[in-house]
Amino acid sequence: MQPPPAGRVLVVDDDPTVAEVVTGYLQRAGYAVDRAETGPDALARAAARWPDLVVLDLMLPGMDGLEVCRQLRGRGPVPVIMLTALGDEGDRVLGLEVGADDYVTKPFSPRELVLRVESVLRRSRHAEEAPRPAPVLRAAGLAVDPLARRAARDGTDLSLTVREFDLLAHLLRHPARAFSREELMREVWGWAFGDLSTVTVHVRRLRAKIEDDPAQPRLIRTVWGVGYRFDPGADAQED
Repeated sequence: MQPPPAGRVLVVDDDPTVAEVVTGYLQRAGYAVDRAETGPDALARAAARWPDLVVLDLMLPGMDGLEVCRQLRGRGPVPVIMLTALGDEGDRVLGLEVGADDYVTKPFSPRELVLRVESVLRRSRHAEEAPRPAPVLRAAGLAVDPLARRAARDGTDLSLTVREFDLLAHLLRHPARAFSREELMREVWGWAFGDLSTVTVHVRRLRAKIEDDPAQPRLIRTVWGVGYRFDPGADAQED
């Protein structure tokens, strides 16, 4: 008897070679795979059979990956890993802004992409299962509820991606502790290796959402030569 698939992944890329390679590696890893070559096709396939995760190329004909990601996220929660051939940080930031959970820059290792898929799905499912009650974390006007997956600043809900939420919760759980980017990648992303600029971009995006002045952050501070530290002041607590 064939075991059930590890999950359903929608691969969206107009390059047939890339799509075939990614599909092959994901299928060998136990995933069921649907494919689409254009943005409208991706939205139609997602509507017909909602995926557990989407691997989405940024550069698509007719409708780019950013718009596809926006529309998918408007329909319901789904993890998105964005593929881009562009090395400019601005494109990565745009992907994260519209809700992508991760990005991989072409050319990439298909094995690494599979590991990224496994990591994002594992965290997404862990969040959905919520096996035990978790205290609400509070500090510096922030409130993070790991069980409800809700975060607020001064009573106003924050719109955070999965990774931004996980990063903020991790920092609030360990106030005044300096973490290297390698440690954050391992403990928040669950990766033993990867592009460390991923951490840098997420920290920058998170600062833009929780700091009074992101250019002069007082909560998530840069520890030169080390990484980052969350400074909550004297009011850090758990409910």
